[in-house]
Amino acid sequence: MHRLCYGIAQSLHRDCNHLANHHHSSLICSMFPHHLSVRPLEEQDITHIVNYWTQSDESFLTSMGVDLSLLPQPEQLQALLDKQLQTPLPEKNAYCLIWLADGKPIGHCNTNPTIFGHSAYMHLHIWNPQHRNKGIGAHLLRMTIPYFFNDLQLQILYSEPYSLNPAPHKALASASFQLEKEYITTPGSLSFEQEVRRWVITKDAFHKLYPASIHHSL
Repeated sequence: MHRLCYGIAQSLHRDCNHLANHHHSSLICSMFPHHLSVRPLEEQDITHIVNYWTQSDESFLTSMGVDLSLLPQPEQLQALLDKQLQTPLPEKNAYCLIWLADGKPIGHCNTNPTIFGHSAYMHLHIWNPQHRNKGIGAHLLRMTIPYFFNDLQLQILYSEPYSLNPAPHKALASASFQLEKEYITTPGSLSFEQEVRRWVITKDAFHKLYPASIHHSL
């Protein structure tokens, strides 16, 4: 059984079929220079995420607003992700999706914190420099949004990137998030206090912008 998910045609500037296969639980898009897809976190992905946080260039992490002194040890991250994977969906504080190009994991997008049936805060991460600043994240984000609204039964989805980190702001704007405000806060457990821009998309806006993406998770 297949589910069809369309992005926003005017923002793509090309034809793009978003095909979701229920058995593999992934959204697929043949476009750009890569074959892009999205799926939920699996056990084999955990090492990639641990390596991202513990081996990325320190200047890159700081540019995202990360306080390096707060980074957990690899074994702590492993344990946290293992727990996340085993927690039932309605009880998850963090729900993680994996971003793939040509079938290979290149990043992840997760909610944290998450209030099932109500709201969540979303975070975007592309692991390797060769995949950044090429527009890939914006396309993957459009494919990710239906998962969060449908699987978590959200009413509203937020994202609060560091104001000095331009890439996520471009991706969020292209996915039709609305800029709500700029303010100073500590946006995550690994962040220093910083100025952020809060972007938001509501359930009503999601249904209007992604009308064919509405599906039922079985």
